[in-house]
Amino acid sequence: MQPLRIHYFEHVPFEGLGCIEDWARQQGHTITVTQWHAPTVVLPDLLSIDWLIVMGGPMGVYETERHIWLPAEQQYIADAIEQGKKVLGICLGSQLIAAALGAKVFPNKEKEIGWFPVQFNATGALANVLPPELTVFHWHGDTFDLPANATRFASTAACANQGFIYGDRVIGLQFHLEVRSNDVLKMVEHDDDELVPAPYVQSAEAIADRSSLADGANELMFALLEYMQKA
Repeated sequence: MQPLRIHYFEHVPFEGLGCIEDWARQQGHTITVTQWHAPTVVLPDLLSIDWLIVMGGPMGVYETERHIWLPAEQQYIADAIEQGKKVLGICLGSQLIAAALGAKVFPNKEKEIGWFPVQFNATGALANVLPPELTVFHWHGDTFDLPANATRFASTAACANQGFIYGDRVIGLQFHLEVRSNDVLKMVEHDDDELVPAPYVQSAEAIADRSSLADGANELMFALLEYMQKA
C-alpha cells in the first residue's frame, strides 16, 4: 500500500493527533498540519492530501466573530468531502463536519467532561470494529443535529449524537479515542476552569485517576483507523 498523505487541522496546541500520530508513523504515512492558532495559516491544495483529520478545541462552530477563520475551515472540509477525501473529525472536528454537511451545531443541555460510557450500534462492516460499549474521554459542551444521509452509530446518556458516518469515507466522533493518558492531563491543565460540578462533569482528580482508560480507547482508535484505511 502506498503511504497516505494525512493532513490535520489543529485548533489549540494541546489538542494534537494523540495516538493517531503513533499509528500513522507506524504505517509509514506522511503527516502535515494546519495550525489555526498560528499567526500564519496555510491550507494545502486538496489534490496533495489523501486524508483530512479535524481535531478538537474549546471554541464553538458558531463563534465566527471571535474566530474569523472558522468559515474558511468549514468550507475546506466541505470541499474535501465533495472531492471524496477520507475525513475524520474529533469533538469540535465532528461538529465542523456536521456543519459542513448542513447540520445545526448548538449548545447541549449538559456539558460532558470526563470518562463516560459510549454505546455503539453500528451496522455493516463498522459493526465488526466497535464494541457494544466502551468508557472513553469526553470534553464538549456542544452537540449537533445528525446530518442528512448520515448514520448515527454512537450515543451516551448525556448526548444522543456521539458518532456518525457519512457515506463510507467520513466519520465524526464527539468523544476522544485519540487521547493518551498524558494528553488527558494536558487538557485538564489548560481548561480546568470548565470543571464546574454538574451531572456529567467530573473533577480534575477523578479524570486523572481514570486516565489509564486511555489505553483501551487508543486500541479502538487504531481499529477505526484501520477500518478507514480499507474503506
